[in-house]
Amino acid sequence: MLTYEECLAMCDLTEGEIEAIAEHEHMDPMIALALGQYLISHDGDQRIRGIIIDDIQRADRCGNQPRAEVLRKVLQHFLATHPARDKTAA
Repeated sequence: MLTYEECLAMCDLTEGEIEAIAEHEHMDPMIALALGQYLISHDGDQRIRGIIIDDIQRADRCGNQPRAEVLRKVLQHFLATHPARDKTAA
């Protein structure tokens, strides 16, 4: 059986990105890892981007600025490593 850390090492997402998905979807991090890897390999970049943005907005609404700041860094890294693809070119 693979551990979470082993699966994370094979995933195209960071631990912070997986945590954002788990938080948003109210699921265990291992399940969020599987969902995130599925989305990233099936043109779900915009869905993941939206999840992280939703989490930032929720943290802002709750006044949890430290969490919002962490999530902004997660989003910044995600955008840098998964640039938006032009869906019309293909």
